[in-house]
Amino acid sequence: MTGRRRRSGRGSARAGGGRGPARRRVACALLALQAVLGCLTGCSGLTAGSGARDRALQGALDRWAAGVRNRDESAFLAAVDPDAEGYRAEQRRVFANLAAVPLASWDYRLLRTGGFTPEGGAGGGRRVAVDAELRYRLAGYDGVPVTTRTRLTLVERGGQWYVAAEAAPRGGRQLWQQGPVTVVRGERSLVLGVGQDRERLRALAGLADKAVPAVGAAWHAGPREWPGRVVVEMPASLERMAALLDSPVSNYRGIAAVTTGEAGGTGAAAPADRIIVNPEAYGVLGEFGRRIVLTHETAHVATRAKTTKATPLWLSEGFADWAAYRGTGRTARQAAPELARAAAAGRLPGELPGDPDFGFAGEAGKLARAYEEGWLACRLIAERWSEEKLVAFYRAVGEHGRRDGAVEDALRAVLGISPAEFTARWRAYVSAELSR
Repeated sequence: MTGRRRRSGRGSARAGGGRGPARRRVACALLALQAVLGCLTGCSGLTAGSGARDRALQGALDRWAAGVRNRDESAFLAAVDPDAEGYRAEQRRVFANLAAVPLASWDYRLLRTGGFTPEGGAGGGRRVAVDAELRYRLAGYDGVPVTTRTRLTLVERGGQWYVAAEAAPRGGRQLWQQGPVTVVRGERSLVLGVGQDRERLRALAGLADKAVPAVGAAWHAGPREWPGRVVVEMPASLERMAALLDSPVSNYRGIAAVTTGEAGGTGAAAPADRIIVNPEAYGVLGEFGRRIVLTHETAHVATRAKTTKATPLWLSEGFADWAAYRGTGRTARQAAPELARAAAAGRLPGELPGDPDFGFAGEAGKLARAYEEGWLACRLIAERWSEEKLVAFYRAVGEHGRRDGAVEDALRAVLGISPAEFTARWRAYVSAELSR
């Protein structure tokens, strides 16, 4: 479904070379419903009579954005409240932090006024709470803008509006709010880092450059569907990663990387994705493990346009793991240790994992087994039918339009098999592969 926002995470256990329990995370971004806090001083909704004021507010946002696009610090700061000394100092740092980031566009769009209490400040003035959308593109990588919501306070002084404050989570929702951004360009990747050694970012770019053709060979996508490049971000810490994702730290502890993006769209209209690396969990992996993690996440970027609300997690995560392990020579017992232990104890799965099995809560081993079960289902299709059939099956499921009947119809149309027959073959395949 176009506009469906998803986050997929890849843990470190099965990737090899890591320490600690097997853990993975898959997250779906949550739409936060903000309660209207009542009548606000100096602000209102977008009602009749507010048009002139709203145009003036948009004008202030336009001046602010133009300062970024034109790399003009004076123009950028001229749009910031002259009496908000602390915020001006913060914005001066943010502007400097953006210096190396290759921007193709940067714009703000006023969505509404009201809905939260505007922040107070020195110098008085009429204050308005503004819900806005930042839209930006990275040059050479984003076909369409990345969009993110932001809550701003604007103040009127002498008939002119200025940006006076921003409600951002502690640590900063954008990478450049966390510190100076170091940029490393690979052949097929762009790596942005904060608080990281340039050599570490170069190594990350090198593995991302290898992941792109590996996924391309598995996915068989043309350049109009996926241009074959990725953007990777590495913040300074797990806590800063959680801030970027606006989620609790506990959601990503032990998770080496996640991919964010919106499903749907093709070619130049494909939504922009970011692979966000947890420097702590990624750091304990060996070379092989890092390769698996980046290839898995790159597979999510490549398949995003064909991943819709009809696509179950066992298929999207299973395919990403299949693409990552493809050609590595790893056996099922090596790549699916949690499932192998369960099979040895006589606990073979009775059915394919459901989306709840990929959730955060509960036993870490259960989550690992869900990934392993999905991987073996995709591996079965690739081996029993063909890799081309696996890709066709994935596409057919995503094109179904709704979850009900998507897998069932694609199994019959692409593989010529009923859901019951496929489940039986998958169970037999799991048992046989794990007994070797």
